[in-house]
Amino acid sequence: MTIAIWLMLLFISWLAATISGIAGFGGSLIILPVFSFLIGAKKAIPILTIAWMMGNLSRASFGYKEIRWKPVIYFCIGALPAAVLGARVFVELPSGLIMKAIGIFLLVVVALRHLKIKYRIAEKWFILCGALVGFLSAVLGSAGPIGAVAFLSLNLAPTAYVASEAVTAVVMHLTKTAVYGRYALLTRQDVIVGVILGFAMVIGSWTARRFIKKMSGTMFGYFVDILLVAAAFSLFFNK
Repeated sequence: MTIAIWLMLLFISWLAATISGIAGFGGSLIILPVFSFLIGAKKAIPILTIAWMMGNLSRASFGYKEIRWKPVIYFCIGALPAAVLGARVFVELPSGLIMKAIGIFLLVVVALRHLKIKYRIAEKWFILCGALVGFLSAVLGSAGPIGAVAFLSLNLAPTAYVASEAVTAVVMHLTKTAVYGRYALLTRQDVIVGVILGFAMVIGSWTARRFIKKMSGTMFGYFVDILLVAAAFSLFFNK
C-alpha cells in the first residue's frame, strides 16, 4: 500500500473510532465502504475485526467502572455461538429484505424515542439480541445499531452505555478473529495491518471519551438518533 492509502486508512480508523466512542456504534457506516473500496471487502472485514477489537477494548477500559455486567453477560451468551456461525458463513446475505426490515425497525425506534414512548428490553432477552448481532456482525462486518437499541433501552448514562456495549463488541471480535484465523482468512500481514489501524482506533476512543464527558444528555440523544437514522437508510438501500 502507498503512503497516501496508509494515511487515509489511519485517519478513517481514527474518525470511525471517535464516532463509535461517542455513540457506541456508527463507525462502520464510514469505515466499511472506504476499506472495502481500498483493500477489498474480503480483506477489509477480517482486518477491521482486529482493529475494532483494539478500539472497543480501549472504550471498555476507559469506562470499566460503569459497565453493567448482567446485560453484558446475557448478550455475550447469545453473541458467542452466533458470531462463530456467522464467521464460518462469511458471505453476503441472499436477500436485501432482511437488511431493509432492520432499517425500518431502527427508524421505528427513533420515532418511539421522540414520541416519548418508553421501551425496555428485559435483560434475559439480551441473549436473543446478542445472537442476532453476533451473526450479522460476523457476516456483514458490523451490526452495532441493533445492539445499540438493546442497551439504549436500559437508559444508562452515556459513558456506562458506551463501555457496556464495547465489552460485547470485544467478545464478538475475539471470536471472529479466532475463526477467521482458523480458516486462513487472516494472514500475518493482515494481522499487522489490523494492529496498526487498531492503535489509531485507540486514539479515537480516547478522543471520544473527551467529547462525551462534555456532552449533555439531550445532545447525546440527538447524536445517537442521527446515527440510527443514517444506519437505517444505509441498510434500507443496501443492495
